[in-house]
Amino acid sequence: MSASKLQESGEVRIANSLHTNEKEFVARRRESVFQSLQKLKIHCSQDDVPNIALLGSGGGQRAMVGLLGSLIELDKVGLLDCILYLSGVSGSTWCMASLYKEPDWSTKLDTVKDKIIKRLSGPKVSQGDAFEKLKKYHMKDNFTLTDVWAAMVITENVKEIDELPLTDHWDPLSKDPFPIYTAIDNQCKQEEGGDPWFEISPQEAGYSLTGAFVETSSFGSQFDKGSKKKPQPEMDMLYLQALCGSALAEKDTIRKFLWEKIKDFLQHVTSTVERDMSEEMKTDPKNTLVYKCYQVLMGLVDMNLSVLNGKDSFDLDQSIIDTLKELGGEKSHLTFLGQKNNFDEKQAAILHVKEFTEQICKDLNWFHSETLDLSKRILTCMHHWIWGRNYNFLHKITDQSVPSALLKSETRDYEDAGLLLNSPYFSVLREERQVDLIISLDFSEGDPFMSVTDTHKLCEELNIPFPEVNIPSEDLKKPKDFYVFKGKNAPTVIHIPLLNVVNCGDKLETYRDKYRTFQLPYTHDNITELMELAGQNILNNKEKLKKQIGDAVQKKTKE
Repeated sequence: MSASKLQESGEVRIANSLHTNEKEFVARRRESVFQSLQKLKIHCSQDDVPNIALLGSGGGQRAMVGLLGSLIELDKVGLLDCILYLSGVSGSTWCMASLYKEPDWSTKLDTVKDKIIKRLSGPKVSQGDAFEKLKKYHMKDNFTLTDVWAAMVITENVKEIDELPLTDHWDPLSKDPFPIYTAIDNQCKQEEGGDPWFEISPQEAGYSLTGAFVETSSFGSQFDKGSKKKPQPEMDMLYLQALCGSALAEKDTIRKFLWEKIKDFLQHVTSTVERDMSEEMKTDPKNTLVYKCYQVLMGLVDMNLSVLNGKDSFDLDQSIIDTLKELGGEKSHLTFLGQKNNFDEKQAAILHVKEFTEQICKDLNWFHSETLDLSKRILTCMHHWIWGRNYNFLHKITDQSVPSALLKSETRDYEDAGLLLNSPYFSVLREERQVDLIISLDFSEGDPFMSVTDTHKLCEELNIPFPEVNIPSEDLKKPKDFYVFKGKNAPTVIHIPLLNVVNCGDKLETYRDKYRTFQLPYTHDNITELMELAGQNILNNKEKLKKQIGDAVQKKTKE
């Protein structure tokens, strides 16, 4: 099938242009922005209305709460209705998901805010509900650690299971900014010549710079040469938040954290199995064997945790050996386990236990049940460390405008964009979106300027217009609350670090320690305090923001 026919089919779209529905929305939204500018006494013709994009960086729950606080203050000072696009990475997408489930949230933000705070301050999702959700994810063709992360971790942070798909979160006549969620293609991150920047909007999902898209409702389905071959369920908002928000810490920390979550999960499963068995069932040899299978899996989890924590796992080895003998385990595996291994290097020990974990999961394949199969698959996923695997909708397409790196594999792995760039610049730097002003809210941990400086470097390499970024050396450790970067043929970029010397004063380091990325969900007091800090950045700079919007109007008028 030719590229032109593929585009006409509506299944895969290869073009550097906006989706028809997005074009229509932008035209309507620009009318609303025009009215808002008049209220702010920023006068311009309708043709000269600037396209303004608001970006939220990653940063876990800090980013989620920080974005919410910023939006509330933007609404209060009359600037929220000037925003055309709202795009997020990682934790900021958690906030977006909470907002967009409420139709026209920007017209009732105080009410929506109170509902979000009440939920975030409330009880966690129960283990039973999270387990039931995980079983649903397990029915998909491609089950990975992203599904585990969604059910076990995202639910703990956002305190809900949102099963609505993104397409149900959006009304084309919405009065809200156009939402763009962002991720990256992991294979393209590793290879040269690919396009790692991946965006997901209510209309379509695809590669921002290449211009290769599929309808969002079909993202995850199996394609061959541009035609849908095997439909899969449309991803829901819980999964989308996991896909976009799983880079909370470096790899070893996440690995330990996930093993602890899996241990809790298996303890819940085994206690449920015990509770549901009658006295008669407990004497059934078949049920006894199932229970012992879970004991083996629990032992494997403890082994992995011991090795990651630098401890000797020999006693655990022996316990698993004894249980495997009762199950009739393979002798080769018993031999593999029974030798006490004193590894000089931690990584060698980790590799040994990972390989053994996969071997044992295979060895237990002689018995099946829905829950046991799910448990084994989770442990196998941990061995292979696969995140965000979905069918590749570009598989075997013949189009020279698409990088060859995107065409070969039947599946692609998508992950948190914060692992490459902690702000969604490339979603709004698409030439066809014609963005004139970018307001970047940076909730990063560590260097508060890394996202904007890295974007500048990448844009230079890719020949994408972006202003020069010069940060005074004295600001690197003590950032201020408002920076403006301008270029002749590039959008103006406003950069606002969340924690700075203006809203934190001499307590900057105290607040940085208090609001780390990888920590337990915030209390009600944490949430309200952080929202206030984020709001101050908008309130203190409202006149500067208005001036930059006015300057964008003037620049557009002269073009």
